[in-house]
Amino acid sequence: MNTAREGKLEYYSRSYELAGGNRLELGKRTLIMGILNATPDSFSDGGKFNEAEAAASRAVEMVAEGADIIDIGGESTRPGFVPVDAEEELRRVIPVIQAVRAALPHIAISIDTYKAKTARHALEAGATIINDIWGLKFDADMAVAAAEYGCPVILTHNRTNPVYLAADFVEDVIADLKESIEIATHAGVKEEQIWLDPGLGFAKTYEQNMELLGRLAELHALGYPVLLGTSRKSFIRQTLELPREELVEGTAATTALGIAQGCQIVRVHDVRANKRTATMSDAITYPRYS
Repeated sequence: MNTAREGKLEYYSRSYELAGGNRLELGKRTLIMGILNATPDSFSDGGKFNEAEAAASRAVEMVAEGADIIDIGGESTRPGFVPVDAEEELRRVIPVIQAVRAALPHIAISIDTYKAKTARHALEAGATIINDIWGLKFDADMAVAAAEYGCPVILTHNRTNPVYLAADFVEDVIADLKESIEIATHAGVKEEQIWLDPGLGFAKTYEQNMELLGRLAELHALGYPVLLGTSRKSFIRQTLELPREELVEGTAATTALGIAQGCQIVRVHDVRANKRTATMSDAITYPRYS
């Protein structure tokens, strides 16, 4: 771990040698994860990149804008989404993963899924990270798959019952994440492969999202890298009273706030703007290297 300066947050250093010769470094600057939805119904860009060629072109563009990771998903998780089975999800994502891998041989690719079957096939096709919005709690085989492939796994806070019993709801969020961590380590996932996502926008009210956004340092204190995924989400739209396509500045504000509280990866649609925001935030918060 590196301490930015006396009394400030510590930034967890991790070095990952991923499949295919891909490499990621955490602890020197914020990593940018660019969102690539291979779906017809995602809330922000549904239908735009569900063809492999268009998806690969968008991935190349995001990398040019500063993305370190391309996050590919084949099932929308917007409010009221219609679930799809693993076969349909695979039909959507595998050609996209293969096309992105061919176009960008050395980029890290995460598969946004909560199904172990999809994760396994995606990792075989060229993905190198699992991004599970159910924190390994939906599919009992997901933790086993993550352990077998030895890849980083993102554990997102989520729950089917959004009723929090603790007097302080953030205590419940932390307890839920600790359960996901226990599932992962019990299956054999190494501690250094675990990343946490507070799950902004999942099973939380507007007020809870806003409170959690201001208390991300408490998740960072658990000792794992924290990924922040707020891009174009409804609580930003509700705050600014703007349509989704005009939420770039609102998302960038959450990026800066998250980095100031120890978040080390941000998952975004608008890569260029958030890369610039992260670069400025990093110059203030990260340790100086000689």
